[in-house]
Amino acid sequence: QVQLVESGGGLVQPGGSLRLSCVVSGSIASINVMGWYRQAPGKERELVATITSRGITNLADSVKGRFTISRENAKATVYLQMNSLTPDDTAVYYCNADLTRLVYGRQNYWGQGTQVTVSS
Repeated sequence: QVQLVESGGGLVQPGGSLRLSCVVSGSIASINVMGWYRQAPGKERELVATITSRGITNLADSVKGRFTISRENAKATVYLQMNSLTPDDTAVYYCNADLTRLVYGRQNYWGQGTQVTVSS
């Protein structure tokens, strides 16, 4: 069984910062790409940022210069540092992991989501 557990969401004022964390646990051989996606009310889920096992990052244009993605491989954890938040960043943020499991091979998992609300 594999679990992705997110934390760090909440309510923040415009211009504020939040740091999201996602810990992966379970019978895992390796974690390939980890990422963050978000879904605002009435909109489709969209990519926010991804990071490979070697630290190569990809960020959506809408968050470049404000968000940073990082990971600690030894802790099977990925982070999303979000600065200069605006109301447009309000969404449920989901952690995603592309990983390789013993016996089962390569699989993709999602976390349960954490709410981020940017409002004054």
